Amino acid sequence: MSTSLPLLLEAEQLAELLSDDSYSLLILDTSSAENHARLHIPGAVHIEPKALQAGTPPYPGKLPSAEQLHDIFSRVGLSPDKHVIAYDDEGGGWAGRLIWTLDVLGHTNYSYLNGGLATWVNEGHPVETTINTPAATDYQVTVNTTPIAEVNDIIPKLGSDDFGIWDARSAGEHNGSKVLARRGGHIPGAVNIDWLELMDRERNLRLVNLEQLQQRLNDLGLSKDKQIITHCQTHHRSGLSYLAMKILGYPNIKGYHGSWSEWGNREDTPIANN
Repeated sequence: MSTSLPLLLEAEQLAELLSDDSYSLLILDTSSAENHARLHIPGAVHIEPKALQAGTPPYPGKLPSAEQLHDIFSRVGLSPDKHVIAYDDEGGGWAGRLIWTLDVLGHTNYSYLNGGLATWVNEGHPVETTINTPAATDYQVTVNTTPIAEVNDIIPKLGSDDFGIWDARSAGEHNGSKVLARRGGHIPGAVNIDWLELMDRERNLRLVNLEQLQQRLNDLGLSKDKQIITHCQTHHRSGLSYLAMKILGYPNIKGYHGSWSEWGNREDTPIANN
């Protein structure tokens, strides 16, 4: 393998790679089960999106157990030599959650297919319906906590100049007019950019212009010199904001996997509504 693949991969690049044996690719599709069965990129292996979350109330978005992670990634055939291509059918939320999970596992050989299934299908690339079952591996799970934010990582940093929070929920969830937990509102100081604003609908759900996104983040105080925590309700939508910051080269980002389902359901967490 002469050169590494870019983190942000275009459909044309992946189309060429499908016939290139110099890369040990593992294409992981986090689309819905229905869409995966209907069509997918040739060779793609399905991961049920919800399998990337523990699913345990009242904080369903938390990281699955080490045993669950072992089972998921052994089943899909992950091994240290594989370069993962992550994609989904919704513009990057679940694919971003997958990439965050890979960071937690310490597996950093990955790329995101820009625009995912929408780009691939709408621009005429080949698809298949065959359900791919790769040879299982015995994937040894070691959890790297660096990409993971917990409540106790956030509260002491609130108001710090070197700290920022990206709330990827809708404006209504952020301002407390739409309540999806016992309490509504947002973490004090959190900046709201809805994950949907990261998708360019004129370009088949590719990420929006990255220079403009970086300028917007800078203007809102979410610059690269800060530690940034991203969250939504269950760290699904904020998978896309985490991924966008990875692509932009942010050195210190964490995904708050408890997200608002934890923060808004606890009684000891500060909340703002302005």
